[in-house]
Amino acid sequence: MTENEMTSNDSTEPTPTTETAASSPDPSGDPLIEQSIDVEGTGDTAGETGEPVIESRDLNVFYGETQALQGIDLAIPEKQVTAMIGPSGCGKSTFLRCINRMNDLIDAARVEGDLYFEGKNVYDADVDPVALRRRIGMVFQHPNPFPKSIYDNVAYGLRIQDQTEDIDEKVETALKRAALWDEVKDQLDKSALDLSGGQQQRLCIARAIAVDPDVILMDEPASALDPIATSKIEDLIEELAEEFTVVIVTHNMQQAARISDKTAVFLTGGELVEFDDTDKIFENPESQRVEDYITGKFG
Repeated sequence: MTENEMTSNDSTEPTPTTETAASSPDPSGDPLIEQSIDVEGTGDTAGETGEPVIESRDLNVFYGETQALQGIDLAIPEKQVTAMIGPSGCGKSTFLRCINRMNDLIDAARVEGDLYFEGKNVYDADVDPVALRRRIGMVFQHPNPFPKSIYDNVAYGLRIQDQTEDIDEKVETALKRAALWDEVKDQLDKSALDLSGGQQQRLCIARAIAVDPDVILMDEPASALDPIATSKIEDLIEELAEEFTVVIVTHNMQQAARISDKTAVFLTGGELVEFDDTDKIFENPESQRVEDYITGKFG
């Protein structure tokens, strides 16, 4: 597995070294995929009732004595793209990592408040974070394919979960969903490390969705890519939202405006200043601070 460490532009936030939460081993060597999260009485409740699939209530996060998030109340709708924007160090990546408890991997991190996934508080004592990460996949800023074949990268999580029945079909489906199949179908035994940066990132997305999660978290997935590869990733994100809930952190405000349905604006101090439909955020925000940030007066 690659030794690249997860990176973030949020300077106040320590970063765990696990790159892809849906399909990488944890620091102990145990796989991060074992079972479905045990949430009694939830299942498809969010989709049936129209309630948010993810919701935080008075969420506060500390790294030692430093507070990275302050009282975040945010409801993320199902099967839409929600973008999180804001200057470096504002806490948007910290919030992303709270959703699937990646902050558990940081010794100095402390989380207070509530964060619900399909009506269940993910920080309840009976929630297995390993199982949670099976249902909430994650893709990071830098592509991190394993030093294995293209096929084995996508099949990795399926094998860990013992989902080997029809595995060829599942690998093909994941690569098609990630808009990569036509480019690699004749070279599945080729090393994933030989792919271009954009192809590697789409491979990481295929690896994450192969196990069929409910939510895909993306931490600046196109920031290290060229414009052509970025465009392909953006098109893919819009397509993925037809089947998955997508939450993306980006420093690129134009990207957020292009691909997201909802936008959350975090500003310095770990404060969520405004959350609304993307069109409203960019055309007629309620907060003067948000307007100043979007128009480039600061940030």
